[in-house]
Amino acid sequence: MEPRAVVIQRSFENRYTLHARDSLDELPDSFTITDPSIPGHPIIFASPGFLKLTGYARREVLGQNGALFQGPLTSRRSVTEIREAVREERNAQVVLLNYRKDGTPFWMLFRVCPVFSGDSGAVVHFVAVQVPLQRKDGSPVRDFGFGCCRKEVCADSLPELCRVSMLDQVLEHDVRELEREELCEASDDEKRSAVTAMDNIFSVLTHYSEAAGRLVCRKRRSIPDVGLLSTSLIISLGRIKQSFVLTNPHLPDMPIVYASDAFLQLTGYARDEVLGRNCRFLGGPDTDTSTLHLIRESIKNEQPCTVRILNYRKDESLFWNFLHISPVRDASGKVAYFVGVQIEDNKNEDNQCLSLEKRQLSVVGVVKVAVRSLSMTAGSSKS
Repeated sequence: MEPRAVVIQRSFENRYTLHARDSLDELPDSFTITDPSIPGHPIIFASPGFLKLTGYARREVLGQNGALFQGPLTSRRSVTEIREAVREERNAQVVLLNYRKDGTPFWMLFRVCPVFSGDSGAVVHFVAVQVPLQRKDGSPVRDFGFGCCRKEVCADSLPELCRVSMLDQVLEHDVRELEREELCEASDDEKRSAVTAMDNIFSVLTHYSEAAGRLVCRKRRSIPDVGLLSTSLIISLGRIKQSFVLTNPHLPDMPIVYASDAFLQLTGYARDEVLGRNCRFLGGPDTDTSTLHLIRESIKNEQPCTVRILNYRKDESLFWNFLHISPVRDASGKVAYFVGVQIEDNKNEDNQCLSLEKRQLSVVGVVKVAVRSLSMTAGSSKS
């Protein structure tokens, strides 16, 4: 599998031309671009303004997510509101307390917006703009009333009394969140700054994505393809550390619509080399055709099956794949996907196979819960 840094770089370069970074770097605003399809929903671009605001170097930010900038007094309600907006693929704007690299807190107006593919309608990225809040006298709004930073909370060398005092502040946090946020309401000018910044960013992204032949847009222009997964499901699946793929039986040739990082590591392929392909590409001249027939019959009958099959990596090296395939049904009971869980198996011992199958079934269970929960949520929102 490619190093994470390469995956982060490819996420940006696969959508925009090489000049997009330079144009974005020229914008004065503080903003980040993230990719929900990569586990952890990491930052793939951070503007110079954002790095100046937070005190981090770009190498320290790329590959991280928003949790890096949160601390003990960051509003959980506001963070939840942002997460819900991401899951629902919509815009959101909140006032948020974040922390710089040196641990000092600061208030900001946080505005997030999804980036849609112009062709498929899928969400490919999210843009987040951060506008630091100012007092009427022009000085930055800081959390002086609670004067606490992450370093102080985490320092092992603090006396016990100080630790208890900090803990009390954190426990009181939920009670006092609303009062503190009302005192830090963004001004109309700051709200306009966030809107203007977002407009400028999308102007750059639209131009350079169109030049690359992969247009992105601010609003969904087309109905998403049946094979596309929602951001919510992608984020949920990204938490699973085992090797697995999700395939869609309702599309021609039953293509892979999701592949875990562990699967990419096992097979040596990049994500864009896997998505949209049938799993048969893992087969080769020595793959047992009778095993393939058993898999096809199980899929046809919508039944789970477990096999041991010889597969090939991208570099053409062979490995024994202890493979479990199972249908995944939505809340209505219809088969929505098939999940295939792979474990490299160099020994064909009954005891080991039993242990491996338990691991596979646990993955299947988590995937089924994620799919059913999503379909139930979608169904309730339509009613």
